[in-house]
Amino acid sequence: MSTEERKLEHIDIVVNENVQSKESNLLDYVRFVHNPLPENDLDSIDLSKDFCGSSLDAPLVITGITGGHPEAEKINDSISKVVNKFNIAMGVGSQRAAIENPKLIHSFSIVRENAPHAFLIANIGVAQLNKGYSIKELEKAIDMIKANAIAIHVNPGQEAYQDEGDTNFLNLISKIEEINEKISVPIIIKEVGNGLNEELIKVLRSIDIKCFDVAGLGGTNWIKTESIRSRKKHGYPLKEPGKLADFWGNPTALSIIEARMGAMDSYIIGSGGIRDGLDAAKAIALGSDIAGMAFPILKILKIEGEKGLENYIKKMIYQLKTIIFLSGGKNVYSLWKSKITIWGRLGDELLIRGIEPNEYLNKRIQALLWRMKDHVI
Repeated sequence: MSTEERKLEHIDIVVNENVQSKESNLLDYVRFVHNPLPENDLDSIDLSKDFCGSSLDAPLVITGITGGHPEAEKINDSISKVVNKFNIAMGVGSQRAAIENPKLIHSFSIVRENAPHAFLIANIGVAQLNKGYSIKELEKAIDMIKANAIAIHVNPGQEAYQDEGDTNFLNLISKIEEINEKISVPIIIKEVGNGLNEELIKVLRSIDIKCFDVAGLGGTNWIKTESIRSRKKHGYPLKEPGKLADFWGNPTALSIIEARMGAMDSYIIGSGGIRDGLDAAKAIALGSDIAGMAFPILKILKIEGEKGLENYIKKMIYQLKTIIFLSGGKNVYSLWKSKITIWGRLGDELLIRGIEPNEYLNKRIQALLWRMKDHVI
């Protein structure tokens, strides 16, 4: 099966099958302390946020979904128009299909045509670095959409359960380091639904990687997606994941904290089961810079079209604004200093991982003060 055909299958399965993890992303174990007298004006709340050298009008990114097929081009066309309207960030799906077949380039390049000034993120799978991809192919992906950054997605779980998966992950950190020394834009190391961890972040930061998308457990699960895809083709999955399909990985809330602990000066996208403005605000308050979502974007676009997607983003932005207002803040940076409680399973798992929740929250504030120096919070 071609990469192009596989992309269309992925879209169909994600939209029409239950591919969400049964496991929680643990954001339910985060609560904002309400301020009933915030001493601020809701209309004055500033949602602008710096990210990897650019400024967004709201701290949101639609993370990589698709491309590489005529149907995918329609999706990217609609999403990029909405992204341009709100000046938020956008990632595209893996560009391998268009590198293999230049006829598919426009299914990706349309995003830059529609969003000339947006922060756009190119995308290549890390396993391709062991199949001959080098700086040449990554720069092709960047140039294809005139990208501001490139995501190298790390997806061993998905590859392990994909019928034709690439499972050779040997020596990839050294190859990422070599590419990072030569590439023209920042690299974002991106998981796809099973989360990053503190130990890996420390290693990657030591080779000068500074941007991460945690994509934690608790949202769309690609182990489950590939298992369903295999079942639809063969009548049964060629590789049966069992409970791994729902419970393998690092939940989003935990991944955000571990990523920040691993690299206090990094830029972090908090994604994995983000569904509304409250989820996004919690992800940022825990230590991410911006919040990312993919599944709800695809689902709403299918059901309600481009106008429905525009309304969805508008609602999220207003929810973010009111959360900052109701917690006594002035801007997005205020979320890093907001009073929150971490309890239940999230608190327990942090302690098991050697992170005391209140100590982390204080450390997060101190470590991020340099990022706030030009902002009144």
